[in-house]
Amino acid sequence: MSWRVEFRPEVEEDVAEAAAWYEERQPGLGARFVEEIIHVWDDLSTNPLLDCRRHPTRNIRWRYPDRFPYRIIYEVDEEARIVVVAAVIHAARHDRHWRRRV
Repeated sequence: MSWRVEFRPEVEEDVAEAAAWYEERQPGLGARFVEEIIHVWDDLSTNPLLDCRRHPTRNIRWRYPDRFPYRIIYEVDEEARIVVVAAVIHAARHDRHWRRRV
């Protein structure tokens, strides 16, 4: 049985800003970034508990795409089988950037 993946409203802006930044550096790179993020989202619908890191005290997890230094931050509701993606942020950014969203 698959999981339902939902997105906070800010996630679309996160991805669009990062894709635009990559596209300015090299044509086509922004599209590859978006493809990588979508691939991670597809994996979350299969099993969000595999291949992830977990916050030590909160029900927050994150995954990294293969070729870009970004984190996909999400919460998991195991009973309802729902994944809520809260943010897509650069891996070097401080946690306070995603904590406001969860």
